[in-house]
Amino acid sequence: MNQYDIVIIGGGPAGLAAADAAYEAGNSNILILERDRELGGILNQCIHNGFGLHTFKEELTGPEYAARFVERITDKRIEYRLNTMVLSVTPEKIITAMSAELGIYQIQAKAVILAMGCRERPRGALNIPGFRPAGVYSAGTAQRIVNLEGYLPGKEVVILGSGDIGLIMARRMTLEGAKVKLVAELLPFSGGLKRNIVQCLDDFGIPLKLRTTVVEIDGKERVKGVVIAQVGDDGKPISDTREYISCDTLLLSVGLIPENELSVSMGVAIESATNGPIVNESFETTIEGVFACGNVLHVHDLVDYVSQEAAWAGRSAAAYAGEGKDTETIKQEILIRTESGVRYSVPKTIRPDKVHDNMIIRFRVRDVYRDAWIRVYFDGEMIMEKRKKVMAPGEMEEILLKKDKLTNNHDLKEIVIKVEQDA
Repeated sequence: MNQYDIVIIGGGPAGLAAADAAYEAGNSNILILERDRELGGILNQCIHNGFGLHTFKEELTGPEYAARFVERITDKRIEYRLNTMVLSVTPEKIITAMSAELGIYQIQAKAVILAMGCRERPRGALNIPGFRPAGVYSAGTAQRIVNLEGYLPGKEVVILGSGDIGLIMARRMTLEGAKVKLVAELLPFSGGLKRNIVQCLDDFGIPLKLRTTVVEIDGKERVKGVVIAQVGDDGKPISDTREYISCDTLLLSVGLIPENELSVSMGVAIESATNGPIVNESFETTIEGVFACGNVLHVHDLVDYVSQEAAWAGRSAAAYAGEGKDTETIKQEILIRTESGVRYSVPKTIRPDKVHDNMIIRFRVRDVYRDAWIRVYFDGEMIMEKRKKVMAPGEMEEILLKKDKLTNNHDLKEIVIKVEQDA
């Protein structure tokens, strides 16, 4: 059985950044396993700009951003295997993988980094009545067809869901000559970044209909149109608001699901709010020596944040692989609890003696809040607050906890993050 210090599952932006950071931390015995035919992951089909402003201090397209990290991997001669499917990972960090070239084989790792990314929620999860005609695509599939395969999926388009991929594809389809009739969103707010609403919808005159969903797909061989309807506070369609929209294509941008089948099968604890692993300050899961980063952990809005968290995971994995099993008694482990409008936090726990620098806590809010405060409490005592003009679920929030605040509170048991509004 081949042995490696660190095996990274996934060669997208998270896996590449983790490998690069692990190497820089002094560990070169690294293997990346990628199921696609090339490194870079989803970035290869994201030809729009807006990537890299935090990481490289310049605006890049998705392929350009990926190429920067691929170049680092090749320059460092970090080993990677393409067209390789990982079948299972055990808590003992034995990876079973398969490829046409090598068949089925096993690898023993000292540390494993989970970086499998996420997938789109399909039509089957939506229970929309109708046949299964041609012309219904997930937004990401349509993006691949247009940007990589060079085909236009349709000429008259309705988009269900206002996630970032759906917003970007509204602009992309328009630029390719299609007519995007509308974007329908079930919730009372968009799930995408504000800048994407402005640049992809407002700039092109594409209407965004909130509290609206598709209730029927018309067409047997090919989509002929859809029926949309407004929804009430209970999320159910209001029958007398039904409206028929003719179209030949329906794109679905109805959420992303972290690819955690491997994580669950090996026994990693999952956070219900994110469908990703529960991790500590080192991005280590509940299985020692198994780390997680990128969209398999929680769905990000900026790839720069993916790279930042993945680098943290890579350095942690390198330290673990070098030191072996952690035999030190953990002096203190602090739980991070979220309430009053905060959905979740990454990480979920912090061990102050393992924090090497100031700690960034990222989270999302449950609703749209205006003129509200993010407040942080240490065992009930408020120690930090930050005023925000606008907060929305589509944009990730963060707070910075200074290392000395954590290490100086020896009896601290719990950190609570809340959204609060003044009376």
